[in-house]
Amino acid sequence: MAWDVRGKTALITGATSGIGLEASVELARRGARVLMVGRDRARTDDAVAAVIARSGAKDVQSLLCDFSSQAEIRKLAEVVLARREPLHVLVNNAGGVHKTRQLTVDGIETTFATNHLGYFLLTNLLRDLLVKSAPARVVTVASIGHRRGTLDFDDLGFERGYRVMKAYARSKLANVLFAAELSRRLPSGVTSNSLHPGSVATNIWSGAPLWAKPIIAVLYRPFFVSAEEGARIMVALAADPALEGVTGRYYEGGKPVDPAPLARDEALAKRLWEVSARMVGLA
Repeated sequence: MAWDVRGKTALITGATSGIGLEASVELARRGARVLMVGRDRARTDDAVAAVIARSGAKDVQSLLCDFSSQAEIRKLAEVVLARREPLHVLVNNAGGVHKTRQLTVDGIETTFATNHLGYFLLTNLLRDLLVKSAPARVVTVASIGHRRGTLDFDDLGFERGYRVMKAYARSKLANVLFAAELSRRLPSGVTSNSLHPGSVATNIWSGAPLWAKPIIAVLYRPFFVSAEEGARIMVALAADPALEGVTGRYYEGGKPVDPAPLARDEALAKRLWEVSARMVGLA
């Protein structure tokens, strides 16, 4: 039977604004049961109400999680598992940037912890449920910024000098490596792909330093796409029947393309997986 998202359950992190919100609207409109994850109760409830109003769907629910906290991610996974219901789509979208080096409650540099380790931990905690629910799909939102990313396992947290763009690029490189390695570790029936949604005009760069904002505005704003357009490929990877069985790919401009050479390094992806597992207590 061809893939049909109607009646399937999709969990979307970072769902209260931007592409996460727009993807929630479209998946609900297509008949999926949507679980929207946000950090703030009031904002998340407002987002759920907006999705219901815009999509005409009724089966839209809110869940809470701060992805900078491993304890909260584990709690989110427990809540999802306690539902004793299938999970067919997991969209890893929550993230952000920070103008100065910050540490999470777990003592990890915040950009890497939120943008990569959060995806890694939640996906692994829900892996068995996704496999049991197969066919299922994992969609990881990365960025074209991964092409400038590096990985230094001796200084993952930039203790030797923090730069906001370098930290962001590193986390996005980790996203692409993670999605590819996940595709190699999942059984048939569960796919894993990553994407660059476009330079989306959202508030993700609100955490950028003041000196960088004029540069971002001048260089990138004319090429920004709307959140609706940015969500399009994310929705396609989650819902398009034509992409059934497609796995281990990276998408830019709505098309599968080769990511950066570092992102295609399978040995690097395996090492990142092992290091990440230790950092989140899954080794």
